[in-house]
Amino acid sequence: MPTSDELYSQSERLKDEGKLAEAAATLEDLLKQEETYALAHSALAVLLGKLGRHTEAVEHAKRVCQLEPNDAFSFTAMSVIYQRAFAGTQNRQYIQLAEEAMARSRMLQSGM
Repeated sequence: MPTSDELYSQSERLKDEGKLAEAAATLEDLLKQEETYALAHSALAVLLGKLGRHTEAVEHAKRVCQLEPNDAFSFTAMSVIYQRAFAGTQNRQYIQLAEEAMARSRMLQSGM
């Protein structure tokens, strides 16, 4: 059985080859064996957004923020996922959520 790091590397190769669905499936397999692999959740959020699976993308971005609650970048990335979800769905609630995530990122950056 491949290690989590090996699966992550495999997903990166698949993504680079333009095989986004396969890359996402590989990350999903990785997360079945190591659910707390924050980088995999982050990469999966991006891939799922590109595949139009915005609800799932948002859930993985949220999980990154749960795993890394003091990392400003995690909240910036979540804001981007929300913005892409809005672009893909025109659901205005994603704009408010994007703004809230960015505000959280700024708060963390300022040390508050």
